[in-house]
Amino acid sequence: MQVLDESEWRRRTAAHEARVDSATAAHLARRRDHRKHPVEDFLFTYYSFKPAQLRRWHPGAGLRLDAAAGAPQRDWRFYSVVGDVVGLDVEAFAAARGDTMRFVRDLLVRTAARPARFGCFGLHEWAMVYRLDPSDVRHAGWPLRLGASGTDAVVESHQVACSHFDAFRFFTPEAAPLNALTPTRETQPALEQPGCLHAGMDLYKWAHKLVPAVSSDLVMDCFELARDIRALDMRAAPYDLRELGYEPVRIETAEGKAEYAAAQRGFSVRGQALRARLVEAIDDVVSDDAASPRP
Repeated sequence: MQVLDESEWRRRTAAHEARVDSATAAHLARRRDHRKHPVEDFLFTYYSFKPAQLRRWHPGAGLRLDAAAGAPQRDWRFYSVVGDVVGLDVEAFAAARGDTMRFVRDLLVRTAARPARFGCFGLHEWAMVYRLDPSDVRHAGWPLRLGASGTDAVVESHQVACSHFDAFRFFTPEAAPLNALTPTRETQPALEQPGCLHAGMDLYKWAHKLVPAVSSDLVMDCFELARDIRALDMRAAPYDLRELGYEPVRIETAEGKAEYAAAQRGFSVRGQALRARLVEAIDDVVSDDAASPRP
């Protein structure tokens, strides 16, 4: 167990706060002005971690902080003070979040062990607007690049193969039967695979759900991956977002499919590295005999 002196943990705290401030400034400004952004707001609306929560620096299970009297963590949940050192109360955290940790670890390990698939081409976003009345489209303020009929034609001319339940559940009723799979919450551990953009974005969800056992550095690395994936997700979507600076990835063409798959491969590599780090963080809290093999 490493103990950081006060100057070091204050330096790391300041660096983390600056990193979060840079990442959240635009969103907070829009929120004050009651403006929406169809791409960048996603990480703050779909996921439940607020910017203020993200800004709190947590050292993670492997570090403790000296000079506890000056550390705000001493008053935060799941921390304990021994002498003049504050750190994660591992026993309390495991008692409260043990089931969550075991579920997340199992999901991450099983996902990491599967071969990545790169043939979905982001059609989940197209399936979410398939044969939908224009007034019911989620981002109705932004036009469909190919129009409603052109969007429907893309869906109908491809094999939709979405493996991620939290994308599939937003398919229109007409689109759902066109999917090659029928993901459910129960089958999520059996279907999730590392090429899936949503599985990559959800690493941020699993990281923030396990705070403070997971360090803020790892949470922010997952946040940044999710942010980058979200941009590709919406560039490949049927919406025309060029006014916001998002050049379309035209997945209805061979060139667009190749561009999408290449980016997807890069995100899969980043995601696999983060999965391994998340499993390691969980293993710092959960005993080895209660955990399944590492990825």
